[in-house]
Amino acid sequence: MTFFRCRTTVLATLAIVAAALVGGAFAQQAPPAPTVPRPVVPAAPVPPPPDIDAKSWVLMDYATGRILASKDPNKRVIPASITKIMTDYVVSAEIAAGKVHMNDKVFISKHAWQAGGAGTDGSTSFLKVNSEVPLKDLLYGMIIQSGNDSAIALAEHVAGSEGAFAALMNAYAKQLGMSGTHYSNASGYPVPNHYTTARDVAVLSRALIHNFPADYAISAIKEFKWNGITQHNRNTLLWRDPSVDGIKTGHTSAAGYCLAASAKRGDQRLIAIVMGATTEQGRADDAQALLNYGFRFFETHKVYTPGKALATPRLWKGEADKLPIGVAEPVLVTVKRGEYDKLKATMDIPDPLIAPFKKDQKIGTLRITLDGKPVLTQPLVALQDAPEGGFFSRLWDTILLWFHHSSHDKKDAK
Repeated sequence: MTFFRCRTTVLATLAIVAAALVGGAFAQQAPPAPTVPRPVVPAAPVPPPPDIDAKSWVLMDYATGRILASKDPNKRVIPASITKIMTDYVVSAEIAAGKVHMNDKVFISKHAWQAGGAGTDGSTSFLKVNSEVPLKDLLYGMIIQSGNDSAIALAEHVAGSEGAFAALMNAYAKQLGMSGTHYSNASGYPVPNHYTTARDVAVLSRALIHNFPADYAISAIKEFKWNGITQHNRNTLLWRDPSVDGIKTGHTSAAGYCLAASAKRGDQRLIAIVMGATTEQGRADDAQALLNYGFRFFETHKVYTPGKALATPRLWKGEADKLPIGVAEPVLVTVKRGEYDKLKATMDIPDPLIAPFKKDQKIGTLRITLDGKPVLTQPLVALQDAPEGGFFSRLWDTILLWFHHSSHDKKDAK
């Protein structure tokens, strides 16, 4: 009888203590929403974007992928050599996967020579039929010189044939969410069923810069010499504006003059896509105007820094009773001048959080909105390892969690 009375007393004591502690313990389970710093910015009007004489165009913020301004961004257009951005992306992805290598010797087939060589009216790297060229030189020739023969030779080396490579291009386009694009070849030679949109080109350009920065850097090189012939990069903005570091030009009579350009000033990077301008000078002027407009009237702010705790919610059944949560990458947000103080940030964090967790494991989601509209969504991660606690620690938290669930059930019933 004494044993049972003791056990009853212990359980009763645990219940009383749990009831007393549960309010304090669970008061920490829903961390307050993070507050965005609010610098004093004078209210000022933002004019409409410049009047661009092109079939379609897009100005995109690199940090978030947000479209800052556009005209007919989803209009189907002919990409011409803008196609080579995807050819570049696919080759870079295959190199990263270890399937091909920069020092590979690439055979120059008769098809690559005939369809993209000096005998055509398109841009060429002047490759010799039946020769072998290092893959790195072909990549430089395609990106800097816009060589059609280089693009075709790369396609054949990666996929066995240009047709198979085009299927690979379409698979990557689908993976990136380029719903308005279809490729039929690697060079951009105008054929039926080969098209894209300004928005899709911006999406692809952003992915190239983010996923393959070392490869993207090639597009900033102003000239390349191959086989004794020096050719200049056709992106004339590289000479005009030192903040411009890419990306690609394109032109055919059907496509008009096209340019995908990107520039970085400070922490802010923008992407300007101009499709179907009427002149070579016009595409450069238009892209420059869009970039200048974006940098002048939009501003990028670092809202949160990696490694800094944005919340320390209650951790259950762990060695520690709290888990610091933050972001793994800098949170950069671009908004119109004067709109920064309107940003709102919230965090979605599961309840309860039960150990164990590993450092950098995704825990929840950070959402930033402007006037109720989504601007950015980024994962929240654990900032440190959170191993399980000992037996008695886990047992005690199990009791507290039972009271927590019971109290929630009663509230829901009301």
